[in-house]
Amino acid sequence: MANHKSAEKRIRANEKKRVRNRYQHKTTRTQIKKLMATTKKDEAQALLKEVTSMIDKLAKKNIIHWKKAANQKSQLSKKVNGLA
Repeated sequence: MANHKSAEKRIRANEKKRVRNRYQHKTTRTQIKKLMATTKKDEAQALLKEVTSMIDKLAKKNIIHWKKAANQKSQLSKKVNGLA
């Protein structure tokens, strides 16, 4: 248990950040799955723009590694471009 006031505050702040990061990461993963399941090209392109933005935000905040973000965006773009 924390002995200092600042340490207690840091514990509270870290917990808030952890919950927020988890929510954002899970939401992004759900959107990625939704995009992968899409079969219509115009719908997929609109969703790709949204998902790419979400992935960039996760990478910017170091929730995911920037190279993982690049790989995911590349994979999703490849999937969308392959749709008829």
